[in-house]
Amino acid sequence: MENITTVGRRKEAVARVFLSPGKGQITVNGKAITEYFPGSLLQKLYNKPVDITKTSGKFAMTVKVAGGGQISQLDAVVHGIARAIAKTDPAARTALKKEGLLTRDARVKERRKYGNAQKARAKKQSPKR
Repeated sequence: MENITTVGRRKEAVARVFLSPGKGQITVNGKAITEYFPGSLLQKLYNKPVDITKTSGKFAMTVKVAGGGQISQLDAVVHGIARAIAKTDPAARTALKKEGLLTRDARVKERRKYGNAQKARAKKQSPKR
């Protein structure tokens, strides 16, 4: 199996995932994933694609992630990992698709419109008297 490169996105975060045969280690921006995303709750999220496809210990992954906040980066990493695993096996693709891990979450911050008040949907106050 050759190396696989995929991209995962969420809001402003972009994660580039490099998947290769290995022993299951995942590094994010040069750190171990447990160090970059600490906590058991986050660990459940980034291990979800690996747990669903039962590919624990089969691949080594290197991830470069930039932009967004911590949770957006985590969602981008999960999206990228799921896409990479889906490229390796068509059966894994159906399982990941059923869980919704291959779908890019399109929700982004709404842009501010000119002529309005401070926020995207705020309207100017109208003087009544």
